[in-house]
Amino acid sequence: MRLDKFLKVSRIIKRRTVAKEIANKGRILINDRVAKSSSNVAIGDVVTIKFGNKTLTIKIKALLETTKKDVAEQMYDVVSETYAEKF
Repeated sequence: MRLDKFLKVSRIIKRRTVAKEIANKGRILINDRVAKSSSNVAIGDVVTIKFGNKTLTIKIKALLETTKKDVAEQMYDVVSETYAEKF
């Protein structure tokens, strides 16, 4: 499954176009490698997403084509969620 589609279906990022923009800016890593929006993800992959002052690391548990809101969070486990310190 494409990275941008996974992020949308899992509801980590609300729109696929936003997921594509973030990925193409080099702010998403799959298994510690910079990923593009078209990169394929698989079960067991570790994905790190750098939002503004937040870094979210998840491990993919399932790949589903469509989901309902309450099922979306079962697609991944949150490994870590860190925030940059404010100066």
